[in-house]
Amino acid sequence: MPVRDFSFTFLGTGTSAGIPVITCDCDVCTSDDPKDKRLRCSACVRFKDEIDQERVVLIDTSPDLRQQVLKEKLTRCDAILFTHNHVDHTFGLDDTRMFNISMQQPLSIYAERHTLDHLARVFQHVFESHKNVNDSFVANLIPNEITVDEPINLHGVLFTPIRLLHGKLPIVGFRIDVPGGPTVAYCTDVSSIPPETWAQLEQLDVLVLDMLRFRHHPTHLNLDQAIEIAQQVAAKQTYFTHMTHCVSHAKTDAELPEGINLAYDGLTV
Repeated sequence: MPVRDFSFTFLGTGTSAGIPVITCDCDVCTSDDPKDKRLRCSACVRFKDEIDQERVVLIDTSPDLRQQVLKEKLTRCDAILFTHNHVDHTFGLDDTRMFNISMQQPLSIYAERHTLDHLARVFQHVFESHKNVNDSFVANLIPNEITVDEPINLHGVLFTPIRLLHGKLPIVGFRIDVPGGPTVAYCTDVSSIPPETWAQLEQLDVLVLDMLRFRHHPTHLNLDQAIEIAQQVAAKQTYFTHMTHCVSHAKTDAELPEGINLAYDGLTV
């Protein structure tokens, strides 16, 4: 039986401060529109594998991961992919120990070497638990180093790391290929796309692309840049993510070209 019931869910679509922003009383931060409430960026891929077992793959573990998992009623996690080592994409990792308890097995994580080294340093209590003063329960994680353009086969779905630039920092996005199903590219925290990556963005059903705000930013795409890239990629549908509080969902979404929309927390495609 082939992979089926594939879905991609935006667990969070906000920038590093989240929306609403602490101490801010702007129109977006005080909006009643639930689509203006943005947790920090994480995503979730769900599908049933060839033996009809439900599978869940997380992309990044934001500081809001506990809240995101509870909201989506996730009861398992089969793997975690990391785009890069920044706080807003990694600091929810400790909460994954609850999956170890419920599933009674270790959890595999996948990242580039510099991100794995960062996680080992920040979460020393997890990766060097023998040094802990108290013998308390910590997450049981199996690190796996990934290489750009080398696909990772997770229960029949291919996740290919693709090179992106986040300012001067090389990070990864992921091209997700479902045999006989949709193709999705997840590209958050992007300021530019290297020439060698464009081939991985061909023939997409869905493109998820960073779009921070309207003004220029040194490490993220602004609205004009994101629209230009989306139109070059020409996916069937593009969703913008990682938005700050200057972006009103209703107003901005209504002004976007056809086939391009703002994502929002909880959106499943």
